[in-house]
Amino acid sequence: MKLKLTSYLFLLASLFMAQHTYAQRIKGVVIGGANITQVDGDEIYGFNKVGLNMGLAAIMPFGKGFSVSIETLYSQKGANQKDQYKTEDSLGNILTGAYKLQLNYLEVPILFHYTDQDRITIGGGFSYSGLVSLKEYEHNQRVETTTLTSGVYSNSDISVVADLRFRLYKRLKFNIRYSYSMIKIRTREFDDFLGNTWERDQYNNVFTLRLYYVFNERQKTVPNE
Repeated sequence: MKLKLTSYLFLLASLFMAQHTYAQRIKGVVIGGANITQVDGDEIYGFNKVGLNMGLAAIMPFGKGFSVSIETLYSQKGANQKDQYKTEDSLGNILTGAYKLQLNYLEVPILFHYTDQDRITIGGGFSYSGLVSLKEYEHNQRVETTTLTSGVYSNSDISVVADLRFRLYKRLKFNIRYSYSMIKIRTREFDDFLGNTWERDQYNNVFTLRLYYVFNERQKTVPNE
């Protein structure tokens, strides 16, 4: 199943119409921050790729301290490695070991949360992402066969998500999130200079740091603030 951009626009409109109608219950949120990412299974190690994570959300409280949220995000993931060496292959091509992958997603996380003392919110859930564009570079050269329609990378990603928020000041919060792909985004064959070959499945592995501003959240009086 492939998500269309129009579906996201419809979702955004629906969320904010709902917020306007049920302003006392549904909270609107603006989100901005960064993903710090790697791709497990790509033979590149370390969280060396930084990308945008930004969008909108709606939160619906239920019960005492509990809530459910849905977000619509533009989210950049991938991997990055600088030059590791410099040599030539038999055709005279320069090999450096450098690698860069940028995967641009439209992402919809659905999460359940619990807020303690109006300060700390913990939660978890799942996220569906639709791939909208990508670029891959090997040895500092663009891989022309890696395109959105080539089927090299899956056009969708489903991730499990853990989430933690701290209130910084009034409606402004700091958000730390971790997510990991539940299904592979690619299976790739590798080889070495000795002619050995092997295959590995690949998964997005992402830490996210964000600022999280809630428009119509009622503030509680917290002692010693």
